[in-house]
Amino acid sequence: MKIGIVAVGHRLPGWADQAVQDYLQRFPRDFEVSLRQIRPEPRGQHPVQRLVKAEAERLRLAWAPARCIVALDERGADWTTERLARQLGIWRDTGEHVAFVIGGPDGLDPSIRSAAAVQLRLSSMTLPHALARVVLAEQLYRAWSILANHPYHRA
Repeated sequence: MKIGIVAVGHRLPGWADQAVQDYLQRFPRDFEVSLRQIRPEPRGQHPVQRLVKAEAERLRLAWAPARCIVALDERGADWTTERLARQLGIWRDTGEHVAFVIGGPDGLDPSIRSAAAVQLRLSSMTLPHALARVVLAEQLYRAWSILANHPYHRA
C-alpha cells in the first residue's frame, strides 16, 4: 500500500520534522507512507482565495499517482483510530493509493475539499500545522499497528 501525506509548508520546527520522520521510518516496506511538502504561496496583498487556489494547483501535482484523496479539514468527519484502521484496510485490500492533504495557513481551496473522497479532521481543537503532521503520522502508524496486530496499539 502507498500512502502520501501532502502538506503545504516546508519549514517546520526540528522537533516536528524529527517526530514525523520517526513514525514514517517505522512502517514496513509493504505499507509505504511518504511525505511531500509543497511551497506555501507567499502571503502578501493578494486575496486569500487566490493564495489557496495557487496552493491547490501545487497540491494536485504533488499527490499523483493517488486516486483517493483525504482532505484534512476542521469541518471534516471525526473518526476514531479504529475507524481509520478499518478504512486503511479497505484501501489496502482494493489497492488504492491514498493521499492525505494538509492545507496551508488559510486552509484548503474548496476544489480540493470537493475532490476529496473523505474530509477528515484530526481534532475538534485547532492544531498548528506542525503538530497536525505529527498527529497524522502517529495515527497512521497506530492504524497500521491495529491492522497488523502489532503491540503498539494496546487499547
